[in-house]
Amino acid sequence: MKHLAYLNKYFFKYRWHLLPGFIFVVISNYFGVVPAQVIRIAFDLVKENIALYKLFYGFERQTLVYDIFGYSLLLFGSIVLLLALIRGLFLFLMRQTIILTSRHIEYDLKNEIYGHYQQLDMAFFKRNNTGDLMNRVTEDVSRVRAYLGPAIMYSINTVVLSIMVIAAMLSVNQRLAIYALLPIPILSIVILIVNKIINKRSEKIQEQLSGLSSYVQETFSGIRVIKTYNREQEKMKNFAQESTDYKNASLSLVRAQAIFFPLILLLIGLSTIITIYIGGIEVMRGSITSGNIAEFIVYVNQLTFPAMSLAWVTSLIQRAAASQKRINEFLNTTPAILSNDKLGERHEYTGNIIFSNVNFTYPDTGINALKNISFQLSPGKILAIIGKTGSGKSTIARLLMRMYDAQSGQILVDGIPINKLNLNSYRSQIGFVPQEVFLFSDTIARNIAFGKENVDMEAVIEATKNADVYDNIIEFEEGFETAIGERGITLSGGQKQRISIARALITNPKILIFDDCLSAVDTKTEERILNNLGTVMRNKSAVFIAHRVSTIRNADHILVMDQGKIVEQGKHDELLAARGSYFELYEKQLLEEEV
Repeated sequence: MKHLAYLNKYFFKYRWHLLPGFIFVVISNYFGVVPAQVIRIAFDLVKENIALYKLFYGFERQTLVYDIFGYSLLLFGSIVLLLALIRGLFLFLMRQTIILTSRHIEYDLKNEIYGHYQQLDMAFFKRNNTGDLMNRVTEDVSRVRAYLGPAIMYSINTVVLSIMVIAAMLSVNQRLAIYALLPIPILSIVILIVNKIINKRSEKIQEQLSGLSSYVQETFSGIRVIKTYNREQEKMKNFAQESTDYKNASLSLVRAQAIFFPLILLLIGLSTIITIYIGGIEVMRGSITSGNIAEFIVYVNQLTFPAMSLAWVTSLIQRAAASQKRINEFLNTTPAILSNDKLGERHEYTGNIIFSNVNFTYPDTGINALKNISFQLSPGKILAIIGKTGSGKSTIARLLMRMYDAQSGQILVDGIPINKLNLNSYRSQIGFVPQEVFLFSDTIARNIAFGKENVDMEAVIEATKNADVYDNIIEFEEGFETAIGERGITLSGGQKQRISIARALITNPKILIFDDCLSAVDTKTEERILNNLGTVMRNKSAVFIAHRVSTIRNADHILVMDQGKIVEQGKHDELLAARGSYFELYEKQLLEEEV
């Protein structure tokens, strides 16, 4: 229960919803125990009336005894039916309070997990796959809800009903009660042993389910690659193996439960046999009546439900504990990137950026991406970064957006260390176009206006014109209301890049970061976009990361990177005159264009 203790705060929050539920449990069980006493009275009355009926054999009074006997049975039957109806009403109220409360807690827990995901840093998402993240906020929470609702409800019901039944049994005859309850300690030992087995196998099931979900999610995300390389059959075999592992894990749990339930029924049946045998002896002694045996049999059978539900509830709690343990692992993960809320969210930035002796190594891979990087970007200027793949260009963009923190050195924005900034304010004033464009399954207009609270069509149209994608969009049948498939699958690479540029421009940011965002467009389109951006970027700081020299030749300052170091820097003409790495790259690209 130590993992499930995390949920106690929700019990306190909804205590006034749960308290009536507990009261309804007590009342419903009271009306469940009383019928056994009515049956005892009715059983004894039947025995007495049969004796009277035989006594008045041949007399007219025998008919009167018969009529009274019939009316009495009808009365007692009606009382039992009425008690059952009253109990049913309170059982309904019990479910309406406890089960509904569990749904409220499920809602709160899902929102808490999702909100916590939003606060975690990029390193966390690099370490954990999407399928596992999704599984913890869906399947694991559903299993926890089974504990919050049915498990707690039936646990309370089981405890209250057991106390009432055992107390009633002891009040009638202690000797008979002790014998009837003799199998209970054996039942407790069985539950203790099977509990451990269920717990281990429940954790195994959840781990396997996460792996299965991750595999399916990855397969569908990369379906184009799979079809291109004709690997459908191999993926089906792998999925079948993953499914088989999940099936085997589930069957191992079912086998444990399959042993559990028959054992409980056996022990309850044994209690019934003991009740009849010992009860018969007590009747012969005169300490109880035959009606008490009938009453005891009802009590013993009423304990069948608590025993059965105990097994089921135990399974629910163990599986919920395994799921909550997995949830707690993520909820207890603290983000490495923390925002400084002391700096107001309305703080305006000018875009004066300084990198001073910055070194960075990726925490998961150990790759030393940046080595002693220093440069300055003044407001209204354009900084270009060029270099081979893996030279550290995109890492600078990630550090500038504070997706990661550098291990050493300092990054200043308007003279303030970047780790002292309010992240909401800072990132809201950055326009970022990533190297790998991500578009949501929504309309084109809503994708472009993603960074704004409302869709302003005038601003959307202006942004698409600056990104040179307006003419493409209006050619679609539904124009800006055209629905984009998952990850923008219905668009070409160049269209996705230009829509991503429009999305960055629409927020009118103070700092623009373009991470190789023109690689999928032709040179003429690139030239038009750059001309448009020249107007848009006035009085804004801009960072251009590119592979092509044509993209950055007009930049105010160019950094040439290789293996995480700045090997050259200066303006386009200066770097060409130096005839170094930049000159070689320029000459090579000119040759490629001619070819």
